[in-house]
Amino acid sequence: MIELTAGAAVLTLDPEAGGRVAQLTVDGLDLLVERRESPTQWGCFPMAPWAGRTRHGRFTWQGTEHQLPLNKAPHAIHGVTYDRPWSVVATSEAHAELRIDLDERWPLGGWAYQRFDLEHDRLHLRLEVHAGEGPMPASCGWHPWFRRDLGRGGPLELDFRAGMMWVRDDEGIPSGAVVSPTPPPWDDCFTDMVDPPELRWPGALTLEIESLCKDWVIYTEPDHALCVEPQTGPPDALNLDPAEAAPGTDGGPDHPVIATATFLWRTG
Repeated sequence: MIELTAGAAVLTLDPEAGGRVAQLTVDGLDLLVERRESPTQWGCFPMAPWAGRTRHGRFTWQGTEHQLPLNKAPHAIHGVTYDRPWSVVATSEAHAELRIDLDERWPLGGWAYQRFDLEHDRLHLRLEVHAGEGPMPASCGWHPWFRRDLGRGGPLELDFRAGMMWVRDDEGIPSGAVVSPTPPPWDDCFTDMVDPPELRWPGALTLEIESLCKDWVIYTEPDHALCVEPQTGPPDALNLDPAEAAPGTDGGPDHPVIATATFLWRTG
């Protein structure tokens, strides 16, 4: 476990548990769901080299169809980095870097990198997916589980406005069409953000999430938690809207797919 500190903020990282944020504590308040048996049900974990579901675990790249393991049958979900140890690249009082090679479950090679920078009123996150020997499709992002009840202040409220929402089909995966957002409850992906999402525990803390990610999955159904997930593409992005990671040429730098996000908070 790695503990970063800045003022009244403490960030606990667990490289062994999928390189995730195990807890973000602000002014004594633990904001994230604590450790659970399932690796997809707690903390804030990175999703790479795809985020959300890939339909039936299949995608085609440069004319070749690939089959991913169906870890949430009949689909593949959340990539191959959340359930394996990450290597620690660097740490200091308020900074950490982690790295992992993509394993055999991902057929195109490559690796992923994370950076964490903690300040007294914010957390900066960076996630990169790097190609192996050749170009490859990718998407990435984070899956934070925010607690509805912090033990102080009121229950969690979400202020969230987006221009459009991806239509989910009978398999619960975006069909490719978009519509105006419908009312909650949600387990849906939104795009064309109007404002950064804001989570409020009245009387205790307000947290805003800023990101250049163009897609956001919002999951409001659990009674104990709420998920606000910035992603570089929607679920099934490998088929619908893949970004491309590419190796460098002629000794030049490579071109990863990059997600960034900042959690900003104020107490009271």
